[in-house]
Order: sequence, then C-alpha cells, then structure tokens
Amino acid sequence: MKIASAFPCGAALVCYHALQYGTGGGGSYMTQSAARTHVSSWGYACFLTVNATSIWGGIFPFLPLEFQTAEVTLTFFLAQALAFGGAFVASMFGSYYIPGGARRMLVALSALLVFSGSACLIGAMYATVATLVLVAGGGVLLGVGCAGMFMPWQRYFASLSAEQGNLRLIVGTAIAPFVYFAFSLVPIALTAFLIPLVFVPLCGLCVTLSVREMLVDQPMFEDVPRQHPRVYRQAVADYWRSALCVGSLALASGVIRGIALLHEEIAAVVNSASMLGSFVSAAVLLVLWYRMSFRFGLTSVFRVVYPVIITGFLLLPFLGPGYLNLFAGFTYMVFSLVQMLMMMQCAQISRDRGINPVFIYGFFGGVAYIMQSGGFLLGWVSDFISVDGRAWLFFVAMVSSYVLGLTLLAATGTLFKPLVAKGTVTMEPIEFLANGEPRQQKAAKGAKAKADKPAAKRRRNRPSASEDAGIIRDRTSKQCLVLQEAHGLSTRETEVMELIARGNSMASIAERLVISENTVRTHAKHIYTKLDIHRRQELLDMLGE
Repeated sequence: MKIASAFPCGAALVCYHALQYGTGGGGSYMTQSAARTHVSSWGYACFLTVNATSIWGGIFPFLPLEFQTAEVTLTFFLAQALAFGGAFVASMFGSYYIPGGARRMLVALSALLVFSGSACLIGAMYATVATLVLVAGGGVLLGVGCAGMFMPWQRYFASLSAEQGNLRLIVGTAIAPFVYFAFSLVPIALTAFLIPLVFVPLCGLCVTLSVREMLVDQPMFEDVPRQHPRVYRQAVADYWRSALCVGSLALASGVIRGIALLHEEIAAVVNSASMLGSFVSAAVLLVLWYRMSFRFGLTSVFRVVYPVIITGFLLLPFLGPGYLNLFAGFTYMVFSLVQMLMMMQCAQISRDRGINPVFIYGFFGGVAYIMQSGGFLLGWVSDFISVDGRAWLFFVAMVSSYVLGLTLLAATGTLFKPLVAKGTVTMEPIEFLANGEPRQQKAAKGAKAKADKPAAKRRRNRPSASEDAGIIRDRTSKQCLVLQEAHGLSTRETEVMELIARGNSMASIAERLVISENTVRTHAKHIYTKLDIHRRQELLDMLGE
C-alpha cells in the first residue's frame, strides 16, 4: 500500500531524472519533444501493466481467488503461453514471407484481441456452464493480442536511434511498476473491468500516437527479406546462442510460474517481484548510463546470473517455503531484466543489419516463450507426481539445472563448434553511450587517456569494433577507435567507417558484413553526419591518413 501511494511522486522522480539524462551530452531530442517521449514511455508502461495482470504473473491478480481453481489456471496459462509463443513464431515467418503485412501491423486488432480475452475471463466467472471454454478462449486471445501489441512497440523503439529508443523503453519499464502497484488502491471488482475498458484502449492510443513519428524510410522497413536471404540466415546463425540464453532463463521463470499456480503465497511474490525487478533493472541502467559508457550482450548477462540460478534450483528440493518464495522472486526479477534487454538487443540488430524488427524479435521471442511454456508444464506437475517416494520437485530441479548447463555450454561455444560469423566483424552488443557530461569534453579526456594506455589494456577494457579477433591491426584501427569515442559512433558504424577508410566499396562492405548495400549507405550517412563531413577524403583527413 505504501508503494502504491508513492506512485505519483515516484513516477515523477523517475521521469525527471530520465529527462535530465536525455538532455545531457547532446540528447536534444528530449527538449524538442518531451511530450512525445512522455506518451511513448507512459503508453509502454500501461502495456507492461496489462501484461503483468495476465501474461507474466503467477495468477490473475485482480480476479476473485475462488474463481482461480487448479483446473481454471492450468487451462488459461497453458492456452495463453502456447498462443503467446506461437504468435511470435508466426510473426517471424510472416515478416519474412509477407513483409508488407508486417508494415501494416493492426494495433486496433491487437487491442481488440486483448479486450476480447479479458472479456472472456470476466464472462467465465458468470457463465459457469462454459467456464473452461471461455477461459481457454481468453488465454488464446490474450496470448495472440499481447504478442501482437509487442510488435508495434518493438518496431517503434527500433526505428529510433539507440539513444532515443533505449531511453524511452527504459523509462516506460521504470514507470510500469508504479502503475501496477497503484491498482492495489482500487477495489478488485473494479480493477477487473478497468484493465480491459480503460488500459487496453489507452495502450492502443499511445502506440498509435507514438508510431506516427517513426522514420519508415529506413532499410529495416524497406527491406524485402526474400531478396536477401543470406542476411537473415546469418542473423539467426549469429544470435541463436543469445536467444537460447534468454530461453533458458524464460524456462526458469516458467517453472516458477507452474509451481506458483498451486501455492497462493508464491504467486503473490511472483507478481510483485516481476514488477519490482522491472523498476530496479531500469533504474540501475539509467544511473549507470548517465555515468559511463558500456556495452554488453545477452550472453554476458546469462553468464553472470547462471551460477545463482542453477544453485537456486539445486537447493530447491531441500529448503523450505521461505526459500522458495525468495527464489521465485529473484527468478522473476531476472526475467524482467532479460525481457527488457531482449527488446534492446533486437532493436540494435535491426539498426545495425537493416533487417525487419519483427523478424528478429519474433525469433528471440519464439524461442524464449516456447521454452517458458515447457518450464510452466514442468513446474505445474511438481505437486502431482512422485517417483520412488521422492517429490517430483527434486526432478524438476535436476531437469532445470541440466537445461541451464547445456545452455551455458552452447552459449560459450564448448558444446557445439562455434559458428564463425563470416560476414560479421564483431557481434553487435547493446550499447549505452554516456551522456552525463558533454560528449566532446568526455571525448577529449578519453582520447588523451587512450593515447597513453598500452594497446593490450585497451583491448581488455573496450574491444575494438573494427578489429578481427580482438587485435588492433594498425594505426587506422586505432584512430577509428578514437573517433568512435569522440563522436559517439556505434560499434557497427565504426566497422563501416574503417572499411570505408580502407577503400572498400559499398558492395564489398555489404558482402563482408552480410548486410544490404542500402544498409551500408544508411550507416555511411549516419557516420558522415556525426563526424560533420561529406566525403571519404574528409574522413581520411580526420584519421590522419
């Protein structure tokens, strides 16, 4: 209750710091249109709140407990989970074979499906004869509708610059918990109707207003996937390990969800922890981003949390309910973080490779949420089956640990022979370029310090975007790194810049990086804009060639 009452001032504080953050270091887009940022961030926050009440939570937090029998919850969550994951897979293939359909994502249709799904759940409480039918139908409609709503948001965030897109997504994620906990101030009976009647249409309105500012004349939106099948195959080959890491953590959350359905006290923890994790993750990222530049990928996140998650599962059969509550909360907090980072990673891939945002997000989401469905089934049967007198929870722990272990081996390239990304010089990380002080001032300090550091130390701290196998090959590579720091170039832009400086044509760069020529031209345009130059010779002059 105290958390909910702190909503107005807490949300305002988050927004204030976000606005301050966005205006630093040249983030003038915030001053250009704070209202637009406000609309997109708050709209995404409302959307996450709707998800938390139906898609990700352990129970229906705002429906009467007497309605939530084991049969009802199993029917709903199984139908919803399979429909949700299936919708992501369908979106991936649909964006590849019917790209025109992906451009015309029907926000109104997705909102209508979510509304209809919520209406089915409400109707199931009164139409006792058709309760299970309505519950199953509601699960399918909510699963497909929420997945459909995710796609325009992903397209929107991907269409912006990395700085803009990540900021608006993070701020929305930070605001969502305050909206969610504020529902505790509203009677349950009213909340059940408030979500479909108010919040779902509000989500649709906000995403519609937000997508109006999208720049659609970008390679990611103009690309016809079947004309560049090699580009899309390479993207899947480069990122299946990252998707598997996300999927294994989603499986862990699915196991916890399945267990939570049968234990009311755990379910309450799961719902709260999911939203609390969203706030903590977003707040930490904002603070770090304000103070420093950093780059990381989903595989790195998995390696960090893996020891904690697998240890938690191994201890699961031996410790009491208090530990189970703690582990459930931590698992869902991690899942909230990974879900946010997955969107950022997919947006980065779309920008850097010029591929359809729906395709790559559908690929990641399909892997993640199908594995979550499998984890859900595994967790749900834990209370009903015993083998040789042992609780099935023991075997749940073993299976979960086994899957996580295999994922770690695959992610590190020790289980399968690593796929060589022939066209990609480096893998695209999620990039956060600090804006705490004017970029030119930071760049001047960084360039001076970088010039005094040994090359080996620089490689350990900040791997070169333009190097092969982590080696600064020559002076050109070194100078490209200096320009990257000074002008806020992304990893991919630095790669393209070095290749241009070395005399490669647009066609040869596209061939080397396995992207379209149109995408190369877009990167070159961004590079010249950031460097305030107009032709290659000026670039060579800046590099001292």
